[in-house]
Amino acid sequence: MVKTRRGLFVRVWARAALPLPVLAHAVLAFAVLTPAVLAHAVPPFVALPLSATTQTASPDSVAAPALLVKGAVKQELRLTLNDLKGMPRTKVTAKGHDGSTHEYEGVTLASLLAKAGAPQASDLRGKSMSLCVVAEGSDGYRAAFSLAELDADFANESVLVADTADGKDLGPDQGPLRLVVPGDKRQGRWVRQLKSLSIANAGL
Repeated sequence: MVKTRRGLFVRVWARAALPLPVLAHAVLAFAVLTPAVLAHAVPPFVALPLSATTQTASPDSVAAPALLVKGAVKQELRLTLNDLKGMPRTKVTAKGHDGSTHEYEGVTLASLLAKAGAPQASDLRGKSMSLCVVAEGSDGYRAAFSLAELDADFANESVLVADTADGKDLGPDQGPLRLVVPGDKRQGRWVRQLKSLSIANAGL
């Protein structure tokens, strides 16, 4: 047995009859190369910090702007989830995309339009009758409502900007906000991941 400078032993067979200089070079090469080979063969263990392996919701997410109301209004609104939680709340029961009936809770679209100063009641006449509300989701999907159908003096269509379903916050596939239109027979205007409401003249 021959001991290297790194404490490794190499068995040398006498019957190999290798010259001493050759044997010395072989032992030295083994001692130098072995750590490098092992380093490539066995990848080092890297301990990841907890923040890299676990995702948690930011406490500031409820305070970030969640819904924009813009267009032909007196006051553009940038509402956070906290803002919506603090407004008068309404509950409706309707059948969702999954075919099951759920209880949704949120703020009525009509109240948001009133807060922004969109024409309503006696002001909803003449050119204002061609105004529409375009709801857009974060995926680019859009649906439109005439402003008149949302007004109590006309059709009084009930539309909810919902943030909960069955008492739970909407999941990322639907929320944090979505439209719920109980009066529609299909859910084509139930815009998911609602991000903006734009009031525009359909005649333009």
